[in-house]
Amino acid sequence: MSSFTEFCGYITASPRTLAEQVVDRVLAKIDQDILAEERLRAVDMYEELLGYLGETIGNEADLEVPDALIEWSKQNAEMQVSSGGKISEIVVRYPPTRVVMAELFTELSVKSGLSLEENALVIKRINTLLDVSLNETFFAFERLQEKYEAEMQSEMIALSAPIVPVADDVVVLPLIGYLDSYRVNHILTNVIPRVAEMNVHHVITDFSGVLKIDDQTAEAIHHIGSTLSLMGIHVVVAGLRPDLVQTIVQSGIQLTSADAYATVKQALESLEKIES
Repeated sequence: MSSFTEFCGYITASPRTLAEQVVDRVLAKIDQDILAEERLRAVDMYEELLGYLGETIGNEADLEVPDALIEWSKQNAEMQVSSGGKISEIVVRYPPTRVVMAELFTELSVKSGLSLEENALVIKRINTLLDVSLNETFFAFERLQEKYEAEMQSEMIALSAPIVPVADDVVVLPLIGYLDSYRVNHILTNVIPRVAEMNVHHVITDFSGVLKIDDQTAEAIHHIGSTLSLMGIHVVVAGLRPDLVQTIVQSGIQLTSADAYATVKQALESLEKIES
């Protein structure tokens, strides 16, 4: 039996022991503590990876990536996104992992009497698998980060225009933060239909929490008011600061048809007089 065959047989027979050595050496090199559960996941993954490596290393044409490696890479990315971590916290582990695995398998190669060419083949296979893992981690992190940001944006948009009932036929629509195109579209497609279902007569749009309005947003606000008016709902404007009024005036939008008050309290008092 050749030394290379014996080398592959040893890896195939001892993947757990080697996996634990890899994980512990990497953690020692980067001086980082991880949860016992995370260490166990890493050991499990490397056990399957090394078992696969021992079985296929002698066949150049048989280089598939173990499912465990792909799943482990994706789970690492998911953990970073969910905890608000950075991708760099994972990436920094790969260079020491390459070093550790190269050192470990070079030691085994020397003990088994492998040639330089055979040792180079082993290191090449290891680096190829680590490259795949790094790529999968990057891709998964980007996909999950984009999804997470979209979900957060959706939640923030929903919170930026809540509907607050203050009387049987009156609701207040507090507009909060920056009124960008996403939030305006949320109001048009989600908030206005909900207002219509509530069968109210008056809507007080409160601008006191708005940070900034541009020309495009001013046009959209006018469209929102016009839509509510066409539905037979009385629109009352409150909380427009001088800087917001200036932007609306400069945009050429006319809001003179809507009743305007400095505060929501004043708007409510005026509606009470109308109803009485």
